[in-house]
Amino acid sequence: MAGRIREDDIAEVREKARIDDVVSSYVTLRKAGGGSLKGLCPFHDEKSPSFHVTPSRGFFHCFGCQEGGDVISFLMKIDGLGFSEAVEQLADKYGVQLRREEGDEPAQRPRGPARGRLLEAHKVAQEFYADQLGGTDALTARRFLSERGFDQAAAELFGIGFSPRDGEALTRLLRQRGFSEEEMTTSGLVAVGRSAYDRFRGRLMWPIREANGDTIGFGARRIFDDDRIEAKYLNTSETPIYKKSQVLYGLDLARREIARSSQAVVVEGYTDVMACHLAGVGTAVATCGTAFGDDHARVLRRFMHDHEEFRGEVIFTFDGDAAGQKAALRAFGGDQNFVSQTYVAVEPSGLDPCDLRLQAGDEAVRELVAQRQPLYRFVLGNVAARYDLDRADGRVDALREAARLVSSIRDRSKVDAFTRELSSIIGVDVDEARAEVRRASARGRPDERRGSERRAHETRGSERGVASERGAAAQGDAPPRRQLPNLRDPRFAIERETLKLVLQYPAAVGRVVAGVSPGDFSHPVYREVWEAVLAAGGAAQGAADPGWATRLRAGVESSLVSSAISELGVEPVRSAGDPTESYVNAHVYRLLELSVLRRVTELKSRLQRTNPVDQAEEYRQMFGELVALEHHRRDLRDKAVGA
Repeated sequence: MAGRIREDDIAEVREKARIDDVVSSYVTLRKAGGGSLKGLCPFHDEKSPSFHVTPSRGFFHCFGCQEGGDVISFLMKIDGLGFSEAVEQLADKYGVQLRREEGDEPAQRPRGPARGRLLEAHKVAQEFYADQLGGTDALTARRFLSERGFDQAAAELFGIGFSPRDGEALTRLLRQRGFSEEEMTTSGLVAVGRSAYDRFRGRLMWPIREANGDTIGFGARRIFDDDRIEAKYLNTSETPIYKKSQVLYGLDLARREIARSSQAVVVEGYTDVMACHLAGVGTAVATCGTAFGDDHARVLRRFMHDHEEFRGEVIFTFDGDAAGQKAALRAFGGDQNFVSQTYVAVEPSGLDPCDLRLQAGDEAVRELVAQRQPLYRFVLGNVAARYDLDRADGRVDALREAARLVSSIRDRSKVDAFTRELSSIIGVDVDEARAEVRRASARGRPDERRGSERRAHETRGSERGVASERGAAAQGDAPPRRQLPNLRDPRFAIERETLKLVLQYPAAVGRVVAGVSPGDFSHPVYREVWEAVLAAGGAAQGAADPGWATRLRAGVESSLVSSAISELGVEPVRSAGDPTESYVNAHVYRLLELSVLRRVTELKSRLQRTNPVDQAEEYRQMFGELVALEHHRRDLRDKAVGA
C-alpha cells in the first residue's frame, strides 16, 4: 500500500517552492537587509513588522509571536493543513511529481474533505459558470452586465459566470469529475434535500478568490423576477475554506497595487470593485455580504505594509444616506486597527462608484477617490450636522455626543488631534472640548479600561518573544521546570552570532568550528541547537547540502529549540555584507575563550576552597591546570583579536 511521501520528493518541493513566493500570497514583504524580507505577521496582530523571511535559507520567523519554520510549515499554519496536504498542494503548484513509499500506511488525515479537493471543486465550478455565461439562457445576465458598463473582457477579467436554472447541472458535472457528495456539500456548491441539487440556480455569479487567486466561494446576484429566493445577493455559506469575515473581494487583483501604493479603497459591492478597477483605481476591494470588521482590517494591513515606518491610507466609500453614515461610524470605531490614515470618499449626489462610472465616466471615479476627506472629520461633521449649532444647548449636545466618539479611540495619540478638530467643527474653545472628552472617558466603565490595560500588557509581553519555558508552556508545551534566560541577553551575544554564522553560512565557517562542543554554549537552548547541528552532520554537511538547515529544524522535538533555529536562520548577521573569514574566526575563538574563562572562574573558586597544606597534591594539580587554562585563554584571545 502506498504510504508516506518520499523524502527526496519533499526535499524537491522545499527547493522549488520559494518561501518568499508562497508567503507573498499572504503578506507584502519588503527588503530588510542581510538578504531578508520583512512584513506584518499573518499569525498575530502587530503595529510594527517583526515577521522575517530569508529566501536563501528557506526560513520564516516572527520575532513577535515566535512562529517560524520552512515553506511547508508556513502553509500548514496559515491554511490549517496537514503535512502531507501542504506538500501535495505545493507539489501541484510547482510541478513536482510525488512518489510514496510502498508498504507503509499513510498518516491519518483529519476528518472531512481535504482543502485541495474543495479548491479543485471551486475551480471546476468557476470554469463551468464562466462557460455558461455565453449560453442562450444567460441573456438576462449578459444584459445586466452590459447595462452597468461591463463588456465580455470585463467579465473574463473578474471570472464572472452564470449558474443555470436547471438546478442539477453543476452537481452532475462534479459527480462526473469524481467528487463525492461530502466534498460537494462541504464546499457549499451543492445542497441536499430529497436529493443533491445546485446551491446556486439562475444567478449571475462572481467568484470570490483568495489573494493567491484560488476561488473559495461565490457571490450570486438575483436577475430573474421569478427567482424564489428573494434576497438580491446569495453568498457562499461558511465552509472550511471560506470565512466571510476574513475575505475581501477583488484582493487577488488589487494586492500588488495595494502593496506598491500602500493604499486600499474599500467599496460596498462587487460591481463597485469592477467599476473602480476598470476606471484605473486598482486598489479597490469589498467585503462579501458583511460589514467591514477587525479581521478584514488585519488582512488589508498585511498587504499594505501598514506600520509606523511606512504609513499609507485606507479610503472607504459610502453612500451619503443614513445607511452610509452608519457604516462610517462602524469604520470610525475600527479606525485604531490601522496605523495608516483613514479617509472617506462620498459622492455628493449619493452615487456609488458603479453608477458614477456609468453617468460620468472613468475620470469621475478617480476624482471621487482623489477628493477623499479624513474619516474622523466626516464622522464628527455628521454628528455636528444633527444639531443646531447656533444655539448654546445645540452646541453642548453636539459636543457631548462627539466627545463620546473621540474618547472611544484606543489610540491615545489621536485623541488630542481629534479633539482640536472637534472644537473647530462645533465652534467651542479647545479646552472646553478637551474637558468634555475627559469627562466622556471617565464615564467609560472601569472594567473595560482594566480589560484594555490587560490586553495591552499581554500584547507587550508577546512582542518580547519567548524568553523562557514559561512562554513555551503558554503555547502548549509541557509545564516549565525552570525559567530560562532571554535568548537575546547580551551575555549570550557571541553564542547567538556564532550559531547564526553556522546556520546561514556553513561553507564560510569551514573547519574552524571543529573544536566547538555543546559545553561551549552556556545557554541551554543554544547548547541544544549545537547538539542538533552535530547530529545533522555539522557545518561541513551544511555546506554540501542546500536543504540542511531545514532538515536540521525538522529533526528537533523541542518547540523552543525549533523556534530558535528558525529565528537564528532569518536574523541577519552583524557583519556588513557576507561575513569574512576573519569575522567568522573572531566569533568562534571568542566563543571558545569565554568557555575557557568559565572554567577558569570555576577552578579559581575551587582553589579558594582548597587547603594548600592539608590538600597539597590536589591543590598543585588544580594550580597547574589553572596556569594551562590561562595560557590557552590568552592564546584564544590573541587569535580572536588577530583574526
